Amino acid sequence: MATVDELLALDLRVGTIVAAEALRGARTPAYSLRVDFGELGTRDSSAEITDLYEPADLVGLQVVAVVNLPPRRVAGLDSAAVVLAVDNGRGERVLVIPERPVPDGGRVG
Repeated sequence: MATVDELLALDLRVGTIVAAEALRGARTPAYSLRVDFGELGTRDSSAEITDLYEPADLVGLQVVAVVNLPPRRVAGLDSAAVVLAVDNGRGERVLVIPERPVPDGGRVG
């Protein structure tokens, strides 16, 4: 079980996807995403969401991501944010998105 302090240590922010493309060399199909987090700047992220989303449909979409984990190298990409998604019960990942537009960089709390 995680503690409340461990949960609060995660920095979850909202950002807008500004670029998306297939992540070549990934072990499982994934996209390379560039996400704008406002004052925090842009961060790259890999996301295994190819079953439900096309790259062109992702651009402009706001997502929720963890932004304070160490960068991780994924198929040649330095992934510096973890975009959140939920399994829909059929093995497909559905992005966690704000219900309404909010400022990029807004903290989830």
